[in-house]
Amino acid sequence: LGALRLRAVGAARVHWTESRSAGSSTAYTQSYSDQVEFLSHRDTLMAPPDNGEATVLQAGRHEFPFTFQLPETLATSFEGKHGSVRYWVKAKLHRPWSTVKKAKKEFTVIEPIDINTPALLAPQAGAKEKLARAWYCNRGQVSVTAKIDRKGYTPGEVIPIFAEIDNCTSRAVVPKAAIIQTQTFIARGTKKQKKSVVTSITGDPVPAGKREVWHGRALKIPPVGPSILQCRIIQVEYSLKVCVDIPGTSKLLLELPLVIGTIPLHPFGSRTSSVSSQYSVNLDWLSTIPEQLEAPPEYSAVVSSPEAEQSLAPPCRSELGDILEGPFFAYIQEFRFRPPPLYSEVDPNPASGTIRPRCMTC
Repeated sequence: LGALRLRAVGAARVHWTESRSAGSSTAYTQSYSDQVEFLSHRDTLMAPPDNGEATVLQAGRHEFPFTFQLPETLATSFEGKHGSVRYWVKAKLHRPWSTVKKAKKEFTVIEPIDINTPALLAPQAGAKEKLARAWYCNRGQVSVTAKIDRKGYTPGEVIPIFAEIDNCTSRAVVPKAAIIQTQTFIARGTKKQKKSVVTSITGDPVPAGKREVWHGRALKIPPVGPSILQCRIIQVEYSLKVCVDIPGTSKLLLELPLVIGTIPLHPFGSRTSSVSSQYSVNLDWLSTIPEQLEAPPEYSAVVSSPEAEQSLAPPCRSELGDILEGPFFAYIQEFRFRPPPLYSEVDPNPASGTIRPRCMTC
C-alpha cells in the first residue's frame, strides 16, 4: 500500500439561473453561484515508510481510527432548491500501480440555538388595519391585533395566539394564521427566495360589524429544521402571519418574527408564561419524525396572484415532492426535574395523646 489519507469538508453552496431579455429577439441565461467553506481538515492515517518501500497489510479487516475537532460556529446542514449546506468525510487509499480507492460519508451538523435567552423570550405583538374598498366605495375598516408570548420556539411546541379581529365592514371576513418558512439564497449581490407554508389554521368567519377574539388559539409547530441566520449565502427564517380574508379586496396581513431553535424552553428555568412552560416539556414529536421528511409546498403554489402574495392557504400534500428541501435535525435536550422530597423516619404530624382509642369490635 502507498498511503491512506483523510479529508473532512463542510461548505455552503448556492446556484441558480435566470433568463434575461436583451431585446425583442435576443435572450440569454444569467447564472448565479457562490460558496462558503466552514470546515477543511486533512489527515494521514497511514503513510509509507521513509525508505520508500510499500506498506504491506495482511489479508483481513484493518481499522484506522481518527478524530478531529469541529469549529464552534458551523451552519446547520441544509438541502434547498437553490443551495445546500453539506458536511462529509472522504478517504483515499493510494496503492502502487493501481487506481485510487475512494470512500465518502456525509454527516449532519446542527447549530445549537438556545431559546432560553432574553431576545428569544421577549413577547411579540403587532397591529394592522385596512379599509375595504370595492369600485372606489368605502365598505368599512378591518383591524387585527395579535400577540405571542415569545419569539423562540422549538418543533413540537404549541404557539398560543392571542388576537382580536374587528370587522366594521358589511360582509363577513375570515381570519387565518400560518407559519411561513423563507429560504434566502445570496450570490453576487442578488437574492433568490423561496417561501412555503409550514402549517396553518383557519378561524370562524367574523360577521359584519362583529369582533372575534382568540384567547390563546393553538398552532402546533410540526417537525421543521432550525433557523439558519449566520450563514452569508443561505438563510432560513420563519414568521407567524395572521391575516384576514376580506371579500373584494386584498388581505389584511400581520407578520410576527419567529426563531425555530434546538434547545427547548427550560420547564423550570423560565416563568415568562404558564402556557409556555406547559407546552415546552412535550417532546413526543421526536419519535414521530420520518426518516425521509416531506418537503413543504411551494409558496407560489399556494399564492394564486401577485396581489394575493400573502396567502396563507394550508399546504397541499399532492404537491409535495420527494426532495428534502429543509434542514436536517437532531435535537438533544437534558431536562432537570425537581428532586423528590426528603425522607424522614419521624412523623411530622404525630397523633395526639388525648384522642380516645376506638373499639374495633363496635
